[in-house]
Amino acid sequence: MSETMKRWQLPAFGLKNLELTEVPVPAPASNEVLIRVSAVSLNYRDKLVVEGALLPDRPTMPFVPVSDMSGEVVATGKGVTRFRVGDRILGNFWTQWIDGEPPREMARHGLSLGGPLPGALAEYVTLHEDVAVMAPASLTDEEASTLPVAALTAWFALIEAGHLKPGQTVLVQGTGGVALFGLQIAQAFGARVIVTSRSAEKLERAKALGAVGVIDTRANPDWSVAALDLTDGHGVDHVLELIGGDNISHSAAALTSGGRIAQIGFMKGSEIVLSAVPMMLKRAIIQGVSVGHRRSFEDLNRAIDENAIKPVIDRIYTFADAPAAFDHLERGPFGKVVIRAKSEVGG
Repeated sequence: MSETMKRWQLPAFGLKNLELTEVPVPAPASNEVLIRVSAVSLNYRDKLVVEGALLPDRPTMPFVPVSDMSGEVVATGKGVTRFRVGDRILGNFWTQWIDGEPPREMARHGLSLGGPLPGALAEYVTLHEDVAVMAPASLTDEEASTLPVAALTAWFALIEAGHLKPGQTVLVQGTGGVALFGLQIAQAFGARVIVTSRSAEKLERAKALGAVGVIDTRANPDWSVAALDLTDGHGVDHVLELIGGDNISHSAAALTSGGRIAQIGFMKGSEIVLSAVPMMLKRAIIQGVSVGHRRSFEDLNRAIDENAIKPVIDRIYTFADAPAAFDHLERGPFGKVVIRAKSEVGG
């Protein structure tokens, strides 16, 4: 193993400040594993963290961004029992949320990888063994790297919290990572999926993935009417709300009686605006979803293998091209943007 490694870090917030540096390879402390990073994937949250637009408390600088990571255990610290050298593992975003109710620190973004805790945009990282899970055997390193935030968020919204049932209808918004994982997970559990997007070309690609209905929100700004038409007036059982702002009013209008809105994203605005009356009359539920706990992540990974779910990756970048990957994220990918690290790691 080489004694130094490359990593991307921020001496100050702003993508223009992202710099590639060479630093010593960290040594695992007690109950930690040293991981040779194979790949990382980008989330909209990573962009907000890099810009300094999300975290209430400034992380320690220089700061290494990016939450999602897949890699191989290359060394273990004293007392490690959950993993061995050679295991392919992933990091759990909420580092101390193992199961059940989350720790109180979550309310201030505390204890999360990639902000405020150091992230994974490096050739090697260390993690406490309790933070990691085994990667699905059926996925490549690049595919596995997409799971920790986007896939687990969709899984937690639909399966863990939403108790999705076969035959129900799920509406997902856009064609980013969470939306497409929502499409794939819902299909695997026997649900019907409607996809909304402002891009006709992306909607065609969503149909190819199995969406039973698509809605062009550029042509149909009052898209809830189209959603009701696609369900013969019944309405949808689950909405993955990824837009925010006043878009949630359309989500509420599209619901069936007793339907659920999983509030996940806020690309249009962090303030959500809707009328109370439709929510009351429909006995609807809004539940905030912020990724999930480790036990649910392990459930997801088993389901990935059992159902042969293959993450949708728009493009894979080299480690040296990390800034270009962030630019791609800004443009709005179809699925996930991944940065491969393994091929450039020495040692």
